[in-house]
Amino acid sequence: MATEKHNPWLHRLAVFAAACTLLLIGLGAIVTSKEAGLAVPDWPQTLGHNMFFVPFNLWVGVSGIFEEHAHRLFASFVGLLTTCLAVWLWLRDDRKWVRHLGVFAFFLVVGQGVMGGLRVTQMNQNFGIVHGMTAQVFLLVMLCLALATSRWWMRTPSAENDKQRVPRVVRMHFIMASVLIFLQLALGATMRHQHAGLPAWDFPKAHGQWWPATDAESIARYNAERTVLNRQLHDEGQQVFLMTGRDILPFHLTLQMVHRVLAVLILALVIGTLMVARKRLGAAHSLSRLSLAWFGLIAVQVALGILTVIKYKPADIATLHVVCGALALGAGAMGTFISQRKHLPSLIKESERNANEANMGVAI
Repeated sequence: MATEKHNPWLHRLAVFAAACTLLLIGLGAIVTSKEAGLAVPDWPQTLGHNMFFVPFNLWVGVSGIFEEHAHRLFASFVGLLTTCLAVWLWLRDDRKWVRHLGVFAFFLVVGQGVMGGLRVTQMNQNFGIVHGMTAQVFLLVMLCLALATSRWWMRTPSAENDKQRVPRVVRMHFIMASVLIFLQLALGATMRHQHAGLPAWDFPKAHGQWWPATDAESIARYNAERTVLNRQLHDEGQQVFLMTGRDILPFHLTLQMVHRVLAVLILALVIGTLMVARKRLGAAHSLSRLSLAWFGLIAVQVALGILTVIKYKPADIATLHVVCGALALGAGAMGTFISQRKHLPSLIKESERNANEANMGVAI
């Protein structure tokens, strides 16, 4: 039987570890945004030294090497936090599923470190894509542990059957939107690890078209235009990553356009989740409030995505775009987790809900 005693220090460690995981994702995004992933060519050593004893003059202040090595050091710190959390949960938490989730987090962070190392030693971009997506899964696990160790979670009754859960339509909206966000982040990781810079740099159209041509002549023209623009930006002293030495391919353009279309679908589905939650549960319900915050995150995420394009992919905005995407996925996953496992009665009576639905039908 799960313990009902709340351990505030255990919860604080879980929250701190989750926050550090988000920061680690941000550091990883800086590495990819600045094309610094292979600035340090060896692993597990760094520049021929033990990773933890690299002379400061070899990496502090050295662009590329600093970002990559800082990412490695902070990843080691997150690994240490995860190990401490997993051990503490195993020793002090009576809930079997929580203990197992802590162990899973430990093996996940170890695998994540190995995957990052293989990206360096094998020089294979596919390892980088898997590394980036595993980081998102790891963040979800850490957020679930932070939620499961909270006082609110322990005081809120569990749903014993389907009738005690929130309405199925609300749960399905959370699930579907979260799945789409995960797919969107996978597309983003694939785009970043193609190392092709920015294939289309105008918005809302791309190369003046709603769906750009991908024939050989058009692709050659895009590459020529990008070279000229990149030279102009360089002369102006702008620190952007419009191009990184690799030509645009039709595949790169297709990825970016699918990314844009999926962003519109996600925005629509999250708005739908907010509307359904408020209609079925009430505006003051915890899931309705979470949906409102979720919509805010998605709106910021869309704005950052647009800025990334029209500002020619500056590293700071591109990094914020990745971090906000991770937060959006976390919010959706937490909404899904809560709606599936907790008994959270609607704040709207059945009679009021029927009247609201009838009024909406008349209005339509």
